[in-house]
Amino acid sequence: MNALPDSHPLDTARPARWFLRGMRGAVSTPGVVLVATFIGFGGLLHDLGFPILAGLLSTLLVWALPAQVILVGGLAAGASLPALAVAVCLSGVRLLPMVVSLMPLMRGPRPRLLSELVCAHFVAVTMWAEGFRLLPKVAPEGRPSYAAGLGFGLTVLSMAGTAIGFYLTGALPGPLAVALLLLTPISFAILLVRNARRPVDWLAIGLGTSISPLVANSPGGLDLFWAGVGGGTLAFLIARVLPGRRA
Repeated sequence: MNALPDSHPLDTARPARWFLRGMRGAVSTPGVVLVATFIGFGGLLHDLGFPILAGLLSTLLVWALPAQVILVGGLAAGASLPALAVAVCLSGVRLLPMVVSLMPLMRGPRPRLLSELVCAHFVAVTMWAEGFRLLPKVAPEGRPSYAAGLGFGLTVLSMAGTAIGFYLTGALPGPLAVALLLLTPISFAILLVRNARRPVDWLAIGLGTSISPLVANSPGGLDLFWAGVGGGTLAFLIARVLPGRRA
């Protein structure tokens, strides 16, 4: 039987090795896209006069670019902290379905609450897409450490991009800095298409795309949440009903 290199039996007892492999997996095309996107975020921090250390801390702790933009923009505009906290939380709700769908791959054969919380924190758009691509190739025992390494690696790349954008903002035209913020959603769409394998995957993408204009500008910035959950749920129901009718 041919075993994948990532599933060697001697490696499954070494979480540190899986963690390092996860960090190495972060250095990929989506990781480069994240760096470019957060260069734009770093430029935004500079233009708003936001401290770089606080910006880096937001990347480490919030780890969701729309929520970070809401946080930074709100603080710069003098918004109240309770209102900002609610807005950031509502923006993060869109990631909940991603955490729920990816968690079975990240928790491994012996679930541990602390490990699951760490892995859940790193789940964002890029982590979700790359997790579905990479984690099935990893031995179950190594998946929690690999997922943590992958998420941490993506976070480090994003922090590096934030710092680069902040200190090089004078050489970065304003329109380009704004355009860089759009790279993540574009990359996410490409990753969805690349990872689609079954007809139900393509159906979910098509339905989600069709629903998007209907839920644009939803309160709390939940348009992506409603489009993703709505399209995915409809695709799931259709896939369940059609086989029954054929039978």
